[in-house]
Amino acid sequence: MRATDIIIKKRGFFVTQPDGEKILTGSQPNTKEEIEFMVEGCVNKTIPDYQLSAWLMAIFFNGMTFEETGYLTNAMLHSGDVINFHKDNKNPDIFYVDKHSTGGVGDKISLPLAAIVSACGLRDPMMSGRALGHTGGTLDKLESIEGYRTDLSEEKFMQMVNENGYSMIGQTEHIAPADKILYALRDVTGTVESIPLITASILSKKVAEGSDGLVFDVKFGSGAFMKSKADACLLATSLVQTAKTMGKKAVALITSMETPLGLKTGNFLEIEESIECLEGKGPADVMNVTYALAAEMLYMAGLAENLEAAEKKCIEAVESGKALEKFYENVEAQGGNKEKLISQLGKRRSPFKTVLKAKQSGYIKIDAYKTGVAGVNLGVGRNKTTDKVCFDAGIIFNKTEGCFVNKDEIIMEIYGKDNDCLGKALEQLEDAVSYSENEIKVEPIIFKKITSEE
Repeated sequence: MRATDIIIKKRGFFVTQPDGEKILTGSQPNTKEEIEFMVEGCVNKTIPDYQLSAWLMAIFFNGMTFEETGYLTNAMLHSGDVINFHKDNKNPDIFYVDKHSTGGVGDKISLPLAAIVSACGLRDPMMSGRALGHTGGTLDKLESIEGYRTDLSEEKFMQMVNENGYSMIGQTEHIAPADKILYALRDVTGTVESIPLITASILSKKVAEGSDGLVFDVKFGSGAFMKSKADACLLATSLVQTAKTMGKKAVALITSMETPLGLKTGNFLEIEESIECLEGKGPADVMNVTYALAAEMLYMAGLAENLEAAEKKCIEAVESGKALEKFYENVEAQGGNKEKLISQLGKRRSPFKTVLKAKQSGYIKIDAYKTGVAGVNLGVGRNKTTDKVCFDAGIIFNKTEGCFVNKDEIIMEIYGKDNDCLGKALEQLEDAVSYSENEIKVEPIIFKKITSEE
């Protein structure tokens, strides 16, 4: 078997038309064996980067079938360790479910959600990522809790999930190593925006964490990776159908990321807002998405007879205080100090502060992407994986999309890593806010549900 032949098969060939125009055609699906050969060669370094890059470009232009995407995901999945919660499990009927979001600005959903579903009896093995570009990272938010560790061993991770209901860690060196190599190549060869490649990247990591079922939160809008509803639906369908070919239950909700989610963005600020959600005081948009995703997880695991009953259980877990207890239990179990965390709520802010005042009176819109970029400059996120984040930087929104503001009214409180970053970030946030004399219609945050039956 030769890499060149596999590349040509996926690439196709040029055919000259009667008018002299050349058309690339004849691309064929790669077989399971061919895909495994390429992934194995990637990890073992027997196939050079230039051939892997050519193959990725052929996939970028010609796509993959759901079956091919499943083969690629499986090959990437088995390029490293795969956690198996059912091995030596005293109760093999336990169904492990996790949620994955495609990311956005102010998206702290994983934090209250894991505590809520755990309080309802679900076991959630959650492997998360860090901030990169304009989007936030769950690991950075968790590590803003002093002492909190996300670098647990696989054994400790499994123990915590089974004993505490959930655990939140980062991807280990031994989980899907092929994904790290291929993603780095995609990043420098202009092949990131490929739905099959995105699907394989996400699923190889999520299945490796040991989940039996997956609930996806696929976002669209200015602050999302997929800008349009149509593209978000395509990615959601690919994720759900490919998971199905791998024997996993899956469902996806398409949600809006046109404007920041919630009233706070930043690392510790989003921990703070997550606790407010678990106290029953969370913003409506955050709670709507959290309850909808949590209900899907409980129903998928057979812990509720329907979605309505599942959501009711989630609401009861918050109202009873059990979900908040679970959150603090997790904080302590992963090295944090509950009492110190509680003492910092509402007080822990960067000393470098400014405010954004309304330039004029009117109804406002707030662009998620521009807000996220400003957040990076404040120190909330990072442009490169080696950049450090500032845990106490961020933005508090006094007004949100659709609100009417009077001129000079404070829209945002802005906290930065230092004094120098505030000026540029303030300019970017001024550009992120637009004004209208007419009332702005705020669209429902949940647009559509994608199931494996569609």
